[in-house]
Amino acid sequence: MCAMATERGATWLSKAGLRPTRQRLGLAALLVGDGRNRHVTAESLFAAAKETGQPVSLATVYNTLRAFCDVGLMREITVDGSRSYFDTNMHDHPHFYWEDDGELTDAPSDELEISRLPCAPKGASISKVDVVIRLRRDT
Repeated sequence: MCAMATERGATWLSKAGLRPTRQRLGLAALLVGDGRNRHVTAESLFAAAKETGQPVSLATVYNTLRAFCDVGLMREITVDGSRSYFDTNMHDHPHFYWEDDGELTDAPSDELEISRLPCAPKGASISKVDVVIRLRRDT
């Protein structure tokens, strides 16, 4: 892993006040080390870590992603009850979910218009709105 990726990862962790453990630094470098946003599953991040020779368990990847979400570094996008993606782009934006290959990508925010949301039930308030547009490739 290059020094620039590790440095970016360390800076990303420090802005949230997270202690830079070896595992967190390694995973952060994979997530933000090239300066680009990405969508990962725990399994895809685990595979990327193994490819770079990082000794980390799948359970540690799950726990680390959860910690990153808890401090606001990432957000979790649930596509269905069993599939979660983790997004490093914290700006409000919609997503495309490609059903054929299980990939989550950003959708253009400037093309989405939501003119009105339903009122929240009494005693509740809307905390966020996730827009996931499911796509299937034409055959």
